[in-house]
Parts: sequence; structure tokens; C-alpha cells
Amino acid sequence: MFHTRNIAKGVNVHVNETTQFKTINFSVKFKDKLTKEKASARSILANVLQHSNEVYPSHTALRMVLDDLYGTSLYIDSTKRGNEHIVSLNVETVNDQYLSEEGVLEKVMNLMYIVLFKPNLENGLFKESVFTREKNAVKQRIESIFDEKTRYAQQRMLDLALPDHPASIPANGTIEEVEKVTNQQLMDEYRAMLETNEVEIYAVGDIQSETIASFIEDYFHFKDREKAIDAPALELTKPKQPRVAEYEDMKQGKLHMTFFSPVTFKDEKFPVMQLMNGVLGGYAHSKLFVNIREKESMAYYVSSSYASQFGLLFILAGIDSKLEEKAVTLILEQVEEMKKGNITDVELDQTKALLTNQLKEALDSARGQIDIYDQYTELFDPFEPEQMINQWREVTKEQLAEVAQKLSLEMTYFLSGKEDEPNE
Repeated sequence: MFHTRNIAKGVNVHVNETTQFKTINFSVKFKDKLTKEKASARSILANVLQHSNEVYPSHTALRMVLDDLYGTSLYIDSTKRGNEHIVSLNVETVNDQYLSEEGVLEKVMNLMYIVLFKPNLENGLFKESVFTREKNAVKQRIESIFDEKTRYAQQRMLDLALPDHPASIPANGTIEEVEKVTNQQLMDEYRAMLETNEVEIYAVGDIQSETIASFIEDYFHFKDREKAIDAPALELTKPKQPRVAEYEDMKQGKLHMTFFSPVTFKDEKFPVMQLMNGVLGGYAHSKLFVNIREKESMAYYVSSSYASQFGLLFILAGIDSKLEEKAVTLILEQVEEMKKGNITDVELDQTKALLTNQLKEALDSARGQIDIYDQYTELFDPFEPEQMINQWREVTKEQLAEVAQKLSLEMTYFLSGKEDEPNE
């Protein structure tokens, strides 16, 4: 799928030479250890680099040059995976072999170089007006989660269940840490990103890997960097409180449940756990959806999700605030059904088919290929999609029951309206 070439210690170029797309996609990923401080600073940094640089000091000027490059798209985002924080420069551009004009690819590579290596500086720091603007933009992004009560409830549960654990650190950081970031600290983080981060560079399109690697080596003079010390296993500590209820101005109750699992991403039973989650609550045919939303008609939505990097399974439901106890009982009944292996052929076969289709659909886009390879190459080197599909195909009901039996409910969090708050 991808051919990998090491261009410096800790810097790799992965190229998928394919005629599947008429465009060429790039992603330059800078990976560092995840902390609240780093997530906050790097989210601001992603904004600053995307919207202003030395050559194109305004977003409008950058937008104009992108339009001139046949509508090239360019954006920088910050995400997390496990105990890593990742800042990515993502670019999609036309393949100039389909144009009468030559040299478009080289112009795009030069623009990527400018965005990363020629920031908009003032007296050795980022231009103060840009720094302040983008810092405020990140704060507003974090604050906006309060208006999305499902996301807010999930974050509150994580904060309470796993304080200071990577699972509870938002990819954009926290308001408190964002406010602390100074211009000098942001410059220090920028230099550290370019000089010490692990760098994975991806390219997908009808282009020779030697050509791409040559362009990258010409424009991005990445030097050797020490490989980050392998982080210790992400241990889960039992929450201090098994149940927490909180109240906000809202109508619908938000029920969130956290289960611990010993099965994580690199475990050999990871594919089994993926299927177990799918049968339990991952899809519209799953046990939670069919038995609680459809048969009982008591949930506006209900589903489960598996955070494989941490060994966490979450169950989320939107319910009437008076139905918390009944909803918890019904949810635990479905978990118990999984543990007993009471799984139909239809449930298992449909889940296998949907997981397979999701993977194949993701591979229909260049961005999907990059994201999947960047994640799954930790399991298979080199990664081929059929490896994952074959593993799913072999999973049995007994194996699903085995991993379900190891689930332990650790916290129930319920967010409901202030009218439900008990009088003190």
C-alpha cells in the first residue's frame, strides 16, 4: 500500500503510488507526548501556522494563492491518539500531469515549506496580533463544547473518572492551559516541533515515490532526532466515585457509562473487541439500539464506542431524566447477554460486514488511506487491509463472550436538567 523511505532519523516518508485519484494528497504529521500543556500550546500553534506566514501574512492572501494553484486545499489540525499529540499539515492539490501547466506540484511543495518554516514573526516571536487572535479562537473552540451537551457530558465523565490520564486530555487542551501560553512558550513549542518531534510524511497519488521523496528532501531539511522513549502502559485507576450526577439548563438527560477492558489496540484480541463493541452498540442492528431504543422506546439515542488505545468502552444514551435507573438496568442486561454469548448469527455477521465495509469505504479516499495506515502500521508492518478483514472473519461468538466477560463498569455519569437537582 505505502512504500516507506527514511530521510533522517525519526523522519519517514510514506508514498502510495496509485492511479486511484486525480489529485495528490499530503499529510505531514508531527508527533509528541500528550500533556495538557502541550495540547493547549500546539492547538494554538496549528492555528497560527495555518492562517498567517511571512510570505502570505493574512488568511486572504493565502486563500488567493491556493485558488491560483487550481483550488489547492491546505489546513493544519491538532489531534491526539493514545498518549501522542499530533499536529498535521494536510494538503490536497491537482496532479499537474492532467494540466497544460507544469510545475504546480513544486509550487505546492514550496507553499508547504513556507507554511511550516516561514512563520509570520515580529521581533523573534509570532506577530502579537496573530498570536492573540488565534489563542482566543482556540479558547472559543474549547468553550463551544459546553453547548454540545453530549460531548460536554462525555468530557466531564472522563475528567471525573480519569483525571490527568491521557484519555481525559482534550486534543485542544484546556481553557486554563491555553490562557497560560505566552508568545515565547509558543515559539519554544514551534522549534521543538520542527527539531525534536517524530515526523511521518504521507503522499498519495499518481506520482513516483522517488520524485516525492526528492521534493521533500529539497524543501524540508529535517535533521535527525532522537526517538522518543517508549511511554509506559497507560494504566487505568479505579475512579473515586462510581456514580456522579450533575445538573445544567437542559431538557434531555445524558447517561454516560465507562467500562474498563484489558484489551487495548496492540492486544491480539483487539479485532475481537472491535466486533464485540459493534454487536453491543456500534450499529443500528446492535443490541443496545434494538432492545432499548426500538423495543423499549426509552432512548433518543443509545450506542457504545471502544477507545482501543486506552482499553475503555463507553455507553452513551439520551433519555428522559426520570428513567436513569431503568436505562442503566436495561443497558447492563445487554452487556450481560454479551457476556453469556447470547449473540445471533445475524448480529455477528452484520457486524463483520459493516466493519469490513467501513474499512473499504475509508480506503476509497486518500485521506482515509493516510489515517488508517498511520494508525494500523503499529499493528502490521507493512499494513494491508485484508489482514484486518481476515482477522474479523475468523472471530467467533465464544471469543466475543470471552472479552465481554472482562468488562468492568467503573463509572456512571448522569447529566440532567436543573429542575431534577435535589433540594439540599
